[in-house]
Amino acid sequence: MEATFDRLTQIADKYDALCILGPTASGKSRFAVELAGRFSPVAEILSADSRQVYRGMDIGTGKDLSEYHIEKNGLTTDIPYHLIDIADAGEKYNLFRYQRDFAAAYANIRARGVKAIICGGSGLYIESVTRGYRLQQVQPDQKLRDSLEGKSLDELKKMLAAMKEKRGARLHNNTDTDTRKRAIRAIEIEKYALEHNLPPEEMLTLPEKVYYIGIDVDRDERNRRIDARLERRLKEGMVEEVKALMDSGLPADDLIYYGLEYKFITLYLTGKMSYGEMVEKLATAIHQFAKRQMTWFRGMERKGIEIEWIKL
Repeated sequence: MEATFDRLTQIADKYDALCILGPTASGKSRFAVELAGRFSPVAEILSADSRQVYRGMDIGTGKDLSEYHIEKNGLTTDIPYHLIDIADAGEKYNLFRYQRDFAAAYANIRARGVKAIICGGSGLYIESVTRGYRLQQVQPDQKLRDSLEGKSLDELKKMLAAMKEKRGARLHNNTDTDTRKRAIRAIEIEKYALEHNLPPEEMLTLPEKVYYIGIDVDRDERNRRIDARLERRLKEGMVEEVKALMDSGLPADDLIYYGLEYKFITLYLTGKMSYGEMVEKLATAIHQFAKRQMTWFRGMERKGIEIEWIKL
C-alpha cells in the first residue's frame, strides 16, 4: 500500500484535487486520512457525505472523527476536515447548500496552497462539485414542464442555448443536456434567472481537474463489513444516540427522513418494530444502499469519468 500512496501523492501534483469514493463500509475514510498524511503540509479532507453534515448524528453516520489523525515522524498529526458538523439535526440540508459550502472550504484550502482530498459515498454530492454543476435554488415549474413535454432533446438544447444567450451566458458543459429531464430542469432554472435578472452563472471556486480513486470491495466482503460495523455501532450506543435526538425535541418524522440507521432505530423506539426486526431490516437496507452507491459510481464511469479502483 505504501507504493500506492507514493504514486498517488505524485499524481496529485497534476490535479486540483483527489477524490476518494466508495460504498459504505469500504474503508475510504481511513484510506483518505492515510493518504492525506503523506503530503507536506498534510492534505485536508472535504467530506462528500450527505448526512455527516449534521451535528449530533455521529455514530449513525459513521463520522469516526477519532480516525482523523496519523502517526508522523513519531508524533500524532491531526488531519483537518471540512463539511462535517455544519448543520443542526432537523434541518433539511440540500445539494444547493453543499455546493456553496464546499466552494468556500475549497477556496480556503487552495488559497493556503494545501492539497484537497474529497472523500465520500454520496455520488450526487461528488458530481456536483467535481463536474461544474451550476445550481440555483429554483422550485419546480409544473406549467413550464408540461409545455416542454413534447419537445425533443435537440429542441430543448437549442431553447436552453437561446435563453442563456439572452443573459450573456453559455452552456458550460454537457451535463445540463445529456437527458431530457436535465435539459428541462436547466431551462426551468434559466427561466427563473431571466425573470429575476440574475447575472451569468455564479462563479464558485470548484476543482477543475480531479483524480478519482474508488475503493473496491467485493459484495460478500462488503456485506460482512456492514454487518460487523452495524453490530459494533449498536454496542457503541447508536440507539441511545437516536433516543437523545428524540429527547431533544426532534420529531420522529424528521429522523425517519434521514433514512437507514435513523429511520429504523426511530421505528424501533416508537414501537413500530421489535429490536430484532430493526437490526435485520436495517442490515438489509444498508446492503441495498451500498449496492445503489456502486450503481451510481458505475454510472459516473459510463458518463466518461475515469475512476482508478483500488482493492483494500
